[in-house]
Amino acid sequence: MAIPTDIHIYTAQTPNGIKISILLEELNLQYKHTTIEFSKNQQKEPWFLEINPNGRVPAMTDTLDGKQIRIFESGAMMQYIVDRYDKDHKVSYPFGTPEYYETNSWLMWQMGGLGPMQGQLNHFNRYAPEKIKYGIDRYRAEVRRLYRIMDETLKKSPYLAGDKYTIADIASWGWVALGKNSGVDPKEYPALNDWILRILKRPSVEKGRHIPSTHPYESIQEMTEEQIEAKSAANRAWILKGQEDELKR
Repeated sequence: MAIPTDIHIYTAQTPNGIKISILLEELNLQYKHTTIEFSKNQQKEPWFLEINPNGRVPAMTDTLDGKQIRIFESGAMMQYIVDRYDKDHKVSYPFGTPEYYETNSWLMWQMGGLGPMQGQLNHFNRYAPEKIKYGIDRYRAEVRRLYRIMDETLKKSPYLAGDKYTIADIASWGWVALGKNSGVDPKEYPALNDWILRILKRPSVEKGRHIPSTHPYESIQEMTEEQIEAKSAANRAWILKGQEDELKR
């Protein structure tokens, strides 16, 4: 039986969104979830901005000392969850240990590097109204560099922060698992791809990655480049509409 909590996550089927549901499943925590519909611009509605003023997913609320608190930014959410609920350090290390700081280094690396760079590659390669070669090459080169860093690290240890599966792995997995969709196939990196597949076998990952909707890992593996392009084109209009709306503010 799941451990009761007041956690409520506001999420979508994105690499950042599934970090939180996977982590909650790993810790066997009870939680509620609400799907945020990007195509309806729900992330910009006043009620959601009260939870996350940045207007992005994921975000969460919980009860602390009898009061409701909000937490936004996926890395901050992960740190909060393990600090408060992972007392046995199932996916974390004790505060103050070398491994604790190594885990946090990888978490910040993902938040400041892997996520933003792959996100920009995804935009310029899939959603931009015109193909700008410099932009695509710039971000593809950076994503390839970041994948190489992970691949070299995983040749030496089974997980990013040593021998233990931690929030560092959870944070990066959702991004790299969909690398082909962005434009860099992780199958080019043997140790990295092996890590993806090993994590994919975890029951909590299998459950958490499908919150709030079906995770596309398997379908993307079977798609051609042309099919991925066609799928991306279907979402291009509302993505560009959101950009135009921001320019008018």
